[in-house]
Amino acid sequence: MTGEIDLEAEYNNRARVPDHPAVMAGWRETAEAARAACPPVGIAYGKGEREVMDLFDAGPDAPVAVFLHGGYWQALDKDWFSGLAPAFLAHGVSLAIPSYDLAPAVRLGPILRQVRAAVDTVRARSGVRPLVFGHSAGGHMAACMLSEGRASAAVAISGVFDLRPLIPTSLNIALDLDEREAAALSPLFWPVPNGSTPGGTVLDCIVGGEESPEFLRQSRMMADHWAASGVETRYQALPGLNHFTVLDPLFDADSALVKRIADLARSGA
Repeated sequence: MTGEIDLEAEYNNRARVPDHPAVMAGWRETAEAARAACPPVGIAYGKGEREVMDLFDAGPDAPVAVFLHGGYWQALDKDWFSGLAPAFLAHGVSLAIPSYDLAPAVRLGPILRQVRAAVDTVRARSGVRPLVFGHSAGGHMAACMLSEGRASAAVAISGVFDLRPLIPTSLNIALDLDEREAAALSPLFWPVPNGSTPGGTVLDCIVGGEESPEFLRQSRMMADHWAASGVETRYQALPGLNHFTVLDPLFDADSALVKRIADLARSGA
C-alpha cells in the first residue's frame, strides 16, 4: 500500500508547511472579526463542554451548511473558523460550526458519534439534511456523514479517507489507532451512498495542488472509488495551495468553492 513512502513527511502537515502559524493566525483574526460583526447563536448538541456549535443564521428557511474543522482530531475548535461565515451568509446560507472532544482524551469513534449528534441537531432544527463540508480530519468526517445518509451532499477538503497510513506516524501517538480500528473508521471502506440510500449522493474531494502526494492520492482515490459505485463525485486539486492555504477560497464569497458549496446547500434544502 505504501512501499518506501516516508509517511511521517507525507502526513505531518505542520512540519511540511513551516509558515503554518502565520496562516492559522489569520484564521483567528478573521474569526474574531466575524464574531464581532455577526455574533452567532450558541447551540448545545450534547452535555459535554465541547459538545456545542455556533450557528451563523442567514434567516428563516435558509439552507444550512455544517463545517467540520480539522486538526487531526486532536487540535482546534469552532472558534478558529468563524471567519468562514461571512462568505456563506452573503449567499443566503446559514453556517453551523461544531466543536468536538479531542484525542487523546477521547478516541476517534466517540468523536464521530459527537459529530453525528451535531449534524442531526442541525437537521432537527431545519427539517432537512444539511450540506456537510470539512477540512482535513473534517473532510474525513464529512464523507462519513454522507455515507451514513446524514448529509444532503459532502465537500471533503484535504481529507484522509484511509486512516491506515497514519499508524506509523507521530500523529498516531494521540489517536492510538491499530490496523483494525483504522480500517473500521475509514470511509473508503464504508457503504457507498446510492439512490436507495436516504440522504445525498454527491461528494466533492478538494485538495491543495501543493499538498503531499499522499493527500493528492487520498482525495483522488476516494473520488474514484465512490464514482465507480454510482456516486456523483468531483476531484479537484487547487493550484498553488497547501494544506493550510487550501482554506483561503472559503473566506471569499466570490470564489468558485464557496459558490459550489452554497449551490449544493441550496439544492439539498
